[in-house]
Amino acid sequence: LAQLHQLRGRVGRSHHQAYAYLLLSTESKIKGDAEKRIEAIKAASELGAGFTLASHDLEIRGAGELLGDDQSGHMAKIGFSLFTEMLEEAVSAIKDGRVPSIDLDSSKVVELNLRIPALIPETYLPDVHLRLIFYKRISASQTNNELRDLQIEMIDRFGLHPEPLKLLFRLTQLRFRAQSCGIKKIDTGLVNGYIQFGPNTKTDPMALVHLIQKTPLQFKFGEANQLKFVHQCETPEDKLNFVNALIDELEPKELKNFDEKK
Repeated sequence: LAQLHQLRGRVGRSHHQAYAYLLLSTESKIKGDAEKRIEAIKAASELGAGFTLASHDLEIRGAGELLGDDQSGHMAKIGFSLFTEMLEEAVSAIKDGRVPSIDLDSSKVVELNLRIPALIPETYLPDVHLRLIFYKRISASQTNNELRDLQIEMIDRFGLHPEPLKLLFRLTQLRFRAQSCGIKKIDTGLVNGYIQFGPNTKTDPMALVHLIQKTPLQFKFGEANQLKFVHQCETPEDKLNFVNALIDELEPKELKNFDEKK
């Protein structure tokens, strides 16, 4: 889609009026993503259409775990949430006259790769720009109260949440819990996964030891600061319940008491 837009933009760069004709055979068999790209390039023909096309491109290709299941490039490796946080940090540094740092505060960065369909469905919120705004607001949430207010607002404006959106909110709540425990990354595949702890994790080492001793076939130490596990989760809901229960086992007592008070 970007290449189509760039081809079109090569025309009319001087004082002459110019036109770009992108011809397509009526007999050609175009379907799927290709058809969406053609529709997007046809709809966005006015000045400043670049951002609109970029948004459509993001929707068509997906953007990591939050916006879709498939993605290429750097965003696929680090996830949409972390990508957004790194981008915000870079923009903030430039505005303050600082040199953007490639390193983020490790206590604030949590990678969640649960491989579940956590997203805002197009059928629930058809407007692409509005969807991107709410993705941004969800990823920028810092507390459960902020997230709860956002949930209420979306129900009030668009109706009850579909299942993928519920998973998105639960995934964000999981990020809060992981961040408070000093967890750096949670990765789950079809039958196994691991938790990677940050250098300043608040998890009690003895809780890890007891967990492994109690269920040695399910849990074991991996590489440095890693706890590996196997699971039998068949649904996204099962995965979230499993990871939350695991954090319950590892969460320090003071954090548990704090959560109960809240």
